[in-house]
Order: sequence, then C-alpha cells, then structure tokens
Amino acid sequence: MKSISTSLVQHLIAAQFPQYAHLPISPVPFGGHDNRTFHLGPDMSIRLPSGAAYAPKVEKEQYWLPKLAPFLPLPIPKPIAMGKPSADYPYQWSIYSWIEGETASVDHISDMTKFATDLASFLKALHKIDTTGGLVAGAHNFYRGGPLRTYDSEIQHALALTQDKSYAKKVTRLWEAALSSTWQGAPIWVHGDVAIGNLLVKDGHLAAIIDFGGMGIGDPACDLVIAWTFLKGQCRAVFQKALPFDEAMWIRARGWALWKAFCHPVEGQEEEAQRVIHEALEA
Repeated sequence: MKSISTSLVQHLIAAQFPQYAHLPISPVPFGGHDNRTFHLGPDMSIRLPSGAAYAPKVEKEQYWLPKLAPFLPLPIPKPIAMGKPSADYPYQWSIYSWIEGETASVDHISDMTKFATDLASFLKALHKIDTTGGLVAGAHNFYRGGPLRTYDSEIQHALALTQDKSYAKKVTRLWEAALSSTWQGAPIWVHGDVAIGNLLVKDGHLAAIIDFGGMGIGDPACDLVIAWTFLKGQCRAVFQKALPFDEAMWIRARGWALWKAFCHPVEGQEEEAQRVIHEALEA
C-alpha cells in the first residue's frame, strides 16, 4: 500500500464526506504506528489503519466506543463517521471528535499519585461494564486479554539468543511464574494498550484515554503493564492498591511487560526497554 499522505486523505474526504472538504487537514505529530492520524478542522480527527493487520479495529471501535463511553469517568474517542475502502485506500477508516490533550509524561503531569489513582479509577470502571456481545481476546486485538502462553514461542526465541545466562535465568523465572496462573473470573473489558501514547493529559491531569483498537474481553492483566512501563515507587504502589487484584494477576502483568520489552523493543528506545525489563524482574 502506498504511503498515507495528506493529499490522499484530502481526496478521501472530498470523495466520501464532501461536507468536510472545506476543512483544513494536517498530520498529527507522532500519529501512531497502527494508524496514521490527521487533524480535520479544529474539532475532528481522521484515523487510517497503516496496514491490513490493524484494519479490523476500525469497525470494532465504531460499534463499541459509543456503548462504553457513558460508563467511563474520562472521555474516550467519539466516532463521527466511518470511511469505506476505495481504489485509493483499501481499508475502512474513521472520523472522530478531537480530544484536546498532550501525551502523558512526567513533565506534563502535576501530581503523579493522582494520575495513578485516576487511571486506576478508569480501569475499574471499564472492568465493570457489561460484556454481553463483547469480542473475546483473539487475533483481532493481538490476544490482549488472552493467555500469555500465546507469546511463549517469542520469549523462548529471544531467550535462545541471550548470551548472559544469569540474565536469561531471571527472565525465565518470571516468565514461568507468569504462565503458572490464568484468569479464573468471567471475561471483563480490557483496553488492550494502556501506554503513555494513549493517555492524554490536560492542565496537569489525566484527561482522556484514546486508541481502543486493542479492546476485547478477557484477563485484565494486560492493562496493568503501565505499573512498570511508566509508574514508579509510591505511584506504582498507589495504583496497585487501588485495583482489587491478587498477586497472581500482578505477576501476569509483569509477564506482559516483560514480553513486550524483551521481544519487541521499540527501535531507538532499547535503553527504555531494558529499564522496563529490570523493573518487571525486580518488582
């Protein structure tokens, strides 16, 4: 597929939503990996999947986000319209209302403890929503909420390439502990990618949660990795105390954090991946 350029998006809007053709369109900085995001005027955004693997998320978000939103304490994306595949672009795509905010970072947050508490409150509300008709974790959301064992082959491959055997033993010990338990409750809603890029901050406080493409129902352990990828010390403790989960859940969450950092470190952020691995191993 050719690159998703501003001119392509302008053409798609003009062809399918001519009522918006007069509005300026510009790319959003750091618009994401799974999707390319563009401003549409001052109050809307356009999101287009960057590849076939991410395309099924569009219709899922269009259907479920309006159903989840009334039960959540913070704003989430509001679908306005869904674009159709065409000769110029082969997937469905979305128009959403624009949500103001900056990507979460220590510099943008005025009170990290309150941030941790607010995020925990959001997750508790999400986990309580009726799951009737919800999509069980699977290929559509890269098995977020599914069993960690799905990714055991990736861990074993990465371990086989690890020359530091002492380090490999630590990784193996945590991974085996994470695999030793499974979620015994009924499936509950998971966001699927609670990462700083999907947490918006405004005026120093958590203001919105975005990108629900990884949503599904299953084991919520995958939603807790933020405890090791971003939260530290007392803030991590506050986050954990605010959520009603047992030790096995938190060990599975550490397993999710380990898998992502150990097997899929972001290019150029290898040091950060090593920090996350260390935090997960030493917790």
